[in-house]
Amino acid sequence: MRPPDQKKVHRRRVFYIPGYDPIHPRRYRELYRKESAAQAEVSKYSIDLSAKKRSSGGPYGWQVVSVQEGDNVRADFEVLVWSDIVRDSMEKGIFGTYMQLVRTAITYIGSGVLWRLMRLRKGPVIAALYPVCFLLIQLVISVFFAWILGSIFALFGPWWLGFFGLGAIYPVLRWFQKHDGRFFAYYLMHDYAYSAASNGENSIELEARMSEFKERIGTALQEEYDEVLVVGHSSGAHLAVSILSDLIQEGRCQQTGPSLGFLSLGQVVPMVSFLPEAQRLRADLAFLCQRKELTWVDVTAPGDGCAFALCDPVSVSGVAPSQGKRWPLVVSAAFTKTLSEARWAELRWRFFRLHFQYLCAFDRPGDYDYFRITAGPLTLEERYHGRKPSKSRIETPVSKYTSVTS
Repeated sequence: MRPPDQKKVHRRRVFYIPGYDPIHPRRYRELYRKESAAQAEVSKYSIDLSAKKRSSGGPYGWQVVSVQEGDNVRADFEVLVWSDIVRDSMEKGIFGTYMQLVRTAITYIGSGVLWRLMRLRKGPVIAALYPVCFLLIQLVISVFFAWILGSIFALFGPWWLGFFGLGAIYPVLRWFQKHDGRFFAYYLMHDYAYSAASNGENSIELEARMSEFKERIGTALQEEYDEVLVVGHSSGAHLAVSILSDLIQEGRCQQTGPSLGFLSLGQVVPMVSFLPEAQRLRADLAFLCQRKELTWVDVTAPGDGCAFALCDPVSVSGVAPSQGKRWPLVVSAAFTKTLSEARWAELRWRFFRLHFQYLCAFDRPGDYDYFRITAGPLTLEERYHGRKPSKSRIETPVSKYTSVTS
């Protein structure tokens, strides 16, 4: 890794790894377009986005040209897509989703993981319990309608006609499923069930996709960039941990190459690393936290109820080494300070929107500015050189399971 000599970045490659999201990656391009323009207006710099050239091939992406502090920077963005895997995992139907509910509850409660997660932050645990509770409420409502309909049938004939009221259960449940864009119960249930299904071990198809991502990043590290920046949001953060760990272990990060940065945003690493079979992830956390080949900055905010805010993912997972730990640098996006009172009041109860605030504009920006980091003239290493970690971070080892792959 280059020393922090304030060498300017002129060309940057950014790889964005989304969380558990079935939506087409164009969503992230349009989000970047809209929010970068808003941030540029607030922070007084210029930033322009254009479509990715067809000849460049590879995953979905876009290009950014920005002028900040008088420096011209070009950034090539790629979204490392696994939304097809997400969509496949969500095709369970109503009955399948309720079976997932049972299995996921058994996994987290039976293993004791749920209680340990509650010792960190209650927000993401409540977010995990929400789909369980709301799906059960939906079931109760459907049974209630069935009881009313059955009672009406029984009034006009033999008592056994009341059983025909059971036919109301499926239509009611189907109505809730069709309107899940408002409730997010099915979506969140599939999200938590995906990792719980294998007790924290990556599926075969996900490991294969991660290998493809590794090759894309590894190739960029051999090209003429000043910085290669990997951004992992939400569930994408723990995928990035394993991908970067593999890259470094394979010796593909050279000192003479681009600076390597890893920005984890709104991470939910403990939801996976605390599970019994997450040995691969825990080993990668233990390895990556000691490496000098990269700079790892972890940004969360207590206002984000869906993330394990200011929880050092390495330490709380119980795999921090006794000596030699370098990363991550845990910092707060401090929504209550970096958003104006009016903006905070507008977003405060929009929990899922707040989980994406890291990718959006701040009207009172602090030292975290997504668009300066991804399109500005400083590497991640240089931007946060000398920055102290948040004083309110949590580093207490909490996980019951700390075994790692050899």
